[in-house]
Amino acid sequence: MKKAFLVLATLLLAASQPLLAQSAQMNFFVTSAGPGNGADLGGLEGADAHCYSLAYAIGAGDLSWRAYLSTTAANGEPVVNARDRIGEGPWYNHGGVEVAANLDELHGDNSLNKETALTEEGQQVNGRDDDPNQHDILTGSLPDGTASAEDGDTTCNNWTSDGEGSALLGHVDRQGGGDNPTSWNSSHGSRGCGQEDLIGTGGNGYFYCFGIGA
Repeated sequence: MKKAFLVLATLLLAASQPLLAQSAQMNFFVTSAGPGNGADLGGLEGADAHCYSLAYAIGAGDLSWRAYLSTTAANGEPVVNARDRIGEGPWYNHGGVEVAANLDELHGDNSLNKETALTEEGQQVNGRDDDPNQHDILTGSLPDGTASAEDGDTTCNNWTSDGEGSALLGHVDRQGGGDNPTSWNSSHGSRGCGQEDLIGTGGNGYFYCFGIGA
């Protein structure tokens, strides 16, 4: 009985320890899960915290993690552009593969696709040819990484709505429909902000995370 208790205690202790990231260079990933409230991420602060918690769980909590999300001017708060939140690069995925060297490359000829835009656990996100399709990634951004100045909601009320509204989405697999079907960060808008809306559009509430610092 005592031996069984010690074994169980050892397993529980091991399970509570953060796992090491596959590559020490990893400073970019797609979330393996969203908070579960549709596009209500708790604003930018909540989204950043979610990035950090996922990174910490795999041993990458030594970086300052930022969600790649834009917000629009509202309630006295200024516009925030996703590209201004994530540092200067270069950025590497879970396997240590460089996906972009700098901001210009990230928003130009980068190497992001289904095979390289991996989760923090090193897994591919389901694409257009998978069941279920989960390739829509929340960004609220235009192709250049800035917030939209057009009328209408493009950020699900700055990432606080899980009902009405819409958010600009990118395609992690660089294929599909919308105005820019091959864009990783700005393909089309969501049909709503609730979790079922995001799933119905072709996503699951995932977003991109970038790490800053050594």
